[in-house]
Amino acid sequence: MAIPSPLPSATPASPRTWQSFPRWLIALAAVALTFWAQWGPLPANSFLPGEWIRDAFLRLRVDTREEPRVLVVDIDEASLARIGPWPWPRERLADLVEMLLTRYEARGVALDILLPESHQGGGDTRLALLARHGPVVPAQAFDFNRTRELPVRVGALGGADPRAAGGVPATGFIGNYPALAAAPHVGAIGFIPDADGALRRVPLLTEFEGRQYPALALALLDCCSGRPAPRPDGNTIRVGFDRDWAAYTVVGAADILDGGIDPASAAGRLVVVGSSSLGMADRVATPLGANRPGLGVQANMLTTLLDRQAGMAPAPWPGRLIACAYALLATLGATLAFPRLAAAASVGLLAASSMLWLAIAFVASRHDPDFSPAGPLASNLFLLAVAIPYQWQLAQRRSRHLLSTLRQYVAPSVVEELLRSRTDDPLKPRQLDVTTLIADMEGYTSQVEALPVADAARLTRDFLACLTGPVIETRGTLDKYTGDGLVAFWGAPLPIAEHADLALDAAREIVRRVEALSARHQAAGHAPLRVRIGIESGAAMAGDFGTSFRSIYTAVGDSVNTASRLEQVARDFPHDVIIGAGTVDRARRHRFLLLGERRLRGKEKPTILYTLESSMKQEGSTHPDPQPAGAAR
Repeated sequence: MAIPSPLPSATPASPRTWQSFPRWLIALAAVALTFWAQWGPLPANSFLPGEWIRDAFLRLRVDTREEPRVLVVDIDEASLARIGPWPWPRERLADLVEMLLTRYEARGVALDILLPESHQGGGDTRLALLARHGPVVPAQAFDFNRTRELPVRVGALGGADPRAAGGVPATGFIGNYPALAAAPHVGAIGFIPDADGALRRVPLLTEFEGRQYPALALALLDCCSGRPAPRPDGNTIRVGFDRDWAAYTVVGAADILDGGIDPASAAGRLVVVGSSSLGMADRVATPLGANRPGLGVQANMLTTLLDRQAGMAPAPWPGRLIACAYALLATLGATLAFPRLAAAASVGLLAASSMLWLAIAFVASRHDPDFSPAGPLASNLFLLAVAIPYQWQLAQRRSRHLLSTLRQYVAPSVVEELLRSRTDDPLKPRQLDVTTLIADMEGYTSQVEALPVADAARLTRDFLACLTGPVIETRGTLDKYTGDGLVAFWGAPLPIAEHADLALDAAREIVRRVEALSARHQAAGHAPLRVRIGIESGAAMAGDFGTSFRSIYTAVGDSVNTASRLEQVARDFPHDVIIGAGTVDRARRHRFLLLGERRLRGKEKPTILYTLESSMKQEGSTHPDPQPAGAAR
């Protein structure tokens, strides 16, 4: 029986080129999301998911230990109940400031209070003199609303810094009465909330009509710290919020006026005077809560600048570069891993990558106030929404291709193992070590020519079933049927270490089933049936050698041709199974009988022939007794 020589495939076995391009295009888009989050056209504080993550980080690490450098004097509900409703007489405010500077020896006092109108009496004069000659910093508010039809302009501005440049442009203001506005240091308390209404940054410098005005905390440090206040890059500064309200020493204004606290507890501190009273409506949303006193923001601002002035602020990190580098590496790793992972494992990989990034971002957020921790998370989310479904679609297409091609030839367990292997192209021709089994019916023509067509067809089907069942059951690959026989091999498309023994197992079972079929056939009055089997092992090229018209998975090589010649030689021996030396060398579980040498058609040298020890027919043999070959090693 001749083995046809298949043609090379006219079409590629796997569309790897066009499959790889979309994968890397998806990866590029995922990384671009992180770059956009860091340097996109929108400012960082508009990328709210990143801010929400930062807020969560702040709440996790917020410090409630006492802040010893700052004293908060609160015109709280208790003080209003004891002294009277707001507004207080200016004499009372002057008394409060004098008590803080003299009895309590404060280093400086910032008034988080707006006093735009003059009042009769000596209180205004006293406050103005304290602010002009003492460490007192009044406040003035700026309006940044550009949609307001009539800009707010109340009171007088003061405290412009001629050395400063830049600043956040303001459209209006609420200043102080002229005498107080003439103080050398006046601080701004206006702020611009983020899109969600939360206050996370404040203008460090405000620009109005060509002049620059420092923030209240910055003006207090310029006035009273004894050294220049830090000027971070940019016009705004992110408030640290590292300390919650409970970390500050907060005393009621009435207690200060009554001398009800120990003077030593306030000595040398910078003081912020303001109100947490609901009636004075100084409430803002911050990362620490939705309804916090604005007075607390000023205290946090002061702590943030004091830390920078003392060199206690975390060392700066290039957070944006870290985020982009992480997104690039994580996306590259995920893109390479997805084709080798199941969908659930791919999701788990992205989850692990996201958790690792959150741990890195938790640390980096203290060192870089501007980068967005949401960037790599957005990249991972994009991969989850696009890359994993795309890879799943490729896997489905690959599975359908494998199933349609291999289910005709290969055992179901082998197909499932191929699908799990995640090999890019398991049908691509490869050089493999295989064992080929070729079998057919001896005297097929004489057997069927005396039978009716229906009986001949039934005999052919039953005979092929005897051949096919053992091949599939031993994980063999059915190459083709050859009318009254078949070609099968083991070791492809998946390498199998025991391919020789499995082929020999199949040969034993084929002989047994054919003997049972022959017994039934003889009982019906017909001639006995005999199967001839040739088996040889060796290197072969196995793969999809089909054309554009028909796909075929087969193996070609010298060992395949030798198996065909051995099957033909079996007619000259009383043994159903003739085995080549390559199979004997590879087998581990079988014993063989040496039959001698024979020059096979197309071979220049004689070929050593073997058979299975249990397949020798003792009765009626006219051939010399074979010699035992022993167990294969």
